[in-house]
Amino acid sequence: MTTPLANSAFDSLSLDAVRDQEALRRAYALPGDAAVRKQMTELTEQTRRLIGCSSLVLIASADADGNCDVSPRGGPAGFVAVLDSRTVAIPDATGNKRLDTLQNVIATGRAGLLFVIPGRTTTLRVNGRAVVSTRPELLSQLTAVGKPPASALVLGIEEVYPHCPKSLLRSGAWKPEQWLPTDAQPTSAEVTLAQLRMPELTIADIEQAEADSLKYRYE
Repeated sequence: MTTPLANSAFDSLSLDAVRDQEALRRAYALPGDAAVRKQMTELTEQTRRLIGCSSLVLIASADADGNCDVSPRGGPAGFVAVLDSRTVAIPDATGNKRLDTLQNVIATGRAGLLFVIPGRTTTLRVNGRAVVSTRPELLSQLTAVGKPPASALVLGIEEVYPHCPKSLLRSGAWKPEQWLPTDAQPTSAEVTLAQLRMPELTIADIEQAEADSLKYRYE
């Protein structure tokens, strides 16, 4: 459950925030014809190939109250199965077992996907209806992450949209020379330790737990 923010910058900025679509549109020029036209309702051969090249997909979902979530899923290129031009299936590999995404999908029947390809600046957005399937004959096909998953997220495509490369070009995501040095950012263990708020734990405890998790639960 999301806790309302109090005395935050959000509270101040929300006072004069944009309240309607007409006001929002006045702040921008109209989109070009190509930006509108390239939205489709099914996969082409080229977008099928993009999905087959992707090793990372970000899944957006929301629960019945509108609380949003974005979660990553990864695997070898092609781990997301294209079942037909209007359907894709994502295996649910071993994770933290919170099931945030899957519970949201069950609650609303909707999800959005953003496919990312390492080294490439084009991303592919796919939105639509969604269900969680445990059908054995489907799961037996989804072994790219090492073994049949406990379930799969199946998305019935309603929108396919290839994004232009500007965001990834601006970010320098694939340019190591633009990456921050390791010591300029908190480690995964440092972030987790702060989140857990358990004084009896140490950085070494968290680092060991992370190492064990990768060793024994990677698949």
